[in-house]
Amino acid sequence: MASDNARRYRGRFAPSPTGPLHFGSLVAAVGSFLDARAHGGEWLIRMEDLDRPREVTGAAQDILRTLDAFGLHPDSETVYQHQRGDLYQQALEQLEATGHVYPCACSRRDIQRLADAGYTPGIYPGTCRNGLPPGRPARSMRLRVPELAIRFHDRLQGGFDEWLSQSCGDFVLKRADGLFAYQLAVVVDDAAQGITDVVRGADLLDSTARQILLHQLLGQPVPRYLHLPVAANRQGEKLSKQTGAAPVDAARPVETLWTVLEFLGQSPPQGLRSAGLAVFWRWALDNWDTRHLPPRRLIKQH
Repeated sequence: MASDNARRYRGRFAPSPTGPLHFGSLVAAVGSFLDARAHGGEWLIRMEDLDRPREVTGAAQDILRTLDAFGLHPDSETVYQHQRGDLYQQALEQLEATGHVYPCACSRRDIQRLADAGYTPGIYPGTCRNGLPPGRPARSMRLRVPELAIRFHDRLQGGFDEWLSQSCGDFVLKRADGLFAYQLAVVVDDAAQGITDVVRGADLLDSTARQILLHQLLGQPVPRYLHLPVAANRQGEKLSKQTGAAPVDAARPVETLWTVLEFLGQSPPQGLRSAGLAVFWRWALDNWDTRHLPPRRLIKQH
């Protein structure tokens, strides 16, 4: 892993434009923003709009307007993943040239049939690792996962030691519909943008080992990671469009931001709730302390 002191801190917030910004997304935005500013670093916004069929028309601009209303201003122009296909293709070809990628003919139905037959669900069994079955065309491209542990230390959640061969198996980098997979795109983008620190929700912890492996195979520095607690509803479901999460109220930004700081364990004073936006951010930056973050993956909202 690259030395933390070798590069100036560069963080990012990377929402998907599948709906308006909700409280859970705002937690990730605020946490990444404050951590970058507290380190004297830069903070960027990247729109993860690679999966165009899931994108809601106008959501990207709505998210950017909301972030601006909350005083979350990036240090450079927003990057859009759908414009970066050439970079992802170059990375895929680099991995293919070094023997780390292979074509796969398996459909989701094929993999489900194998699970029904006794193979471990959720773990690709390597059907096409040594070549495509006779008469079967390639549908996707998969990364050949090595038999070794990926070890990393999360700044909040602690140490992890994951064998990808046992947790997911060879995973998809380019899908059957021609779209590049999230795991490849996020690594290519983090490397291209010089991201040193990834601060995001703990729901993405399970992706971290895969992304670290891709950074290593592509010869790129590995960022530091800090996975914040995920906001959940009373049923313990992550707040999202699918679980009916309400959009944040941009007309009352400080009150909502106060609640975010409380959620993140920063103990903001009650008087800050009625302060102006500039006063709020001054206090938040002066008092940001990752030692007070709750070391949990999920916190229910009441």
